[in-house]
Amino acid sequence: MNIPESTDSTARNDLARQVFVTLSLVVCVVGSMIGVGVFGGTPIAQAAGGALSADSTLLAPATPAFSIWSVIYTGLVAYTAWQWLPSQKSNPRQRSLGWVVACSMLLNAAWILSVQAGWLPVSVLVIVALLVVLVVAFRRYISRRPASVPEAVVVDGTLGLYLGWTSVAVCANIAAALKAAGFSGFGWRPEVWSIAVLVVVAAVGIAVAIKGEGRLALAAAIAWGLAWITVGRSADSPESAPTAIAAAAAAAAVLGAAIIVRTRSMTALARVRSGQER
Repeated sequence: MNIPESTDSTARNDLARQVFVTLSLVVCVVGSMIGVGVFGGTPIAQAAGGALSADSTLLAPATPAFSIWSVIYTGLVAYTAWQWLPSQKSNPRQRSLGWVVACSMLLNAAWILSVQAGWLPVSVLVIVALLVVLVVAFRRYISRRPASVPEAVVVDGTLGLYLGWTSVAVCANIAAALKAAGFSGFGWRPEVWSIAVLVVVAAVGIAVAIKGEGRLALAAAIAWGLAWITVGRSADSPESAPTAIAAAAAAAAVLGAAIIVRTRSMTALARVRSGQER
């Protein structure tokens, strides 16, 4: 029996997407290994003259915060394996997400290489592009509910952590680049700028919690980054009590909003199901 050309073309496109995601993961993992100095390169915290170290700016999270990358990379490996399952090859959700996730992994590697090269302005452009790509992914995966708990964890959970952490990292990256460029803050105290940025992060986190119906992974990653900014500004140089307090308040606000929205969403869903059973 002849296979219709359109069906054959769709199958090839699905396979191309799966392969591209896999190759992008390889590039991403190799990039991360370069970033931690496995191949003899300079670790990110020491690259670019230490501009992105934990004590570089008021918005730099303490060193333990970066351990979240190991969770994100594990999730990306799981996502790549997941999208190879026969049931996922032609899944509309994967068709919508695959290319976007692959691009995010390539941008991740590009960011590491740009920092390694000491190109801080370029690194800002790359991480902003990464954030935009992850926002696109967010809008796509919230448009369709996951079909199972494993999918919710592997897809929604991984991409939520990825976006949440990047939302905090982009602020730290921009702050580091501005400091390296000699930006004086127009004469305003550094705390004014740090608190203003943290207020914006909190507002965005709350808005995303509402838009995403309280997805906890995303909120948890934002809160994680903010909490480690609190630790960094409380215990490490440069110390700043106002920044630490603002970061802690922002973390609580984002996580609290997600929990409230999630609870309300689950309650509403339970009511709908209860009404249907009747």
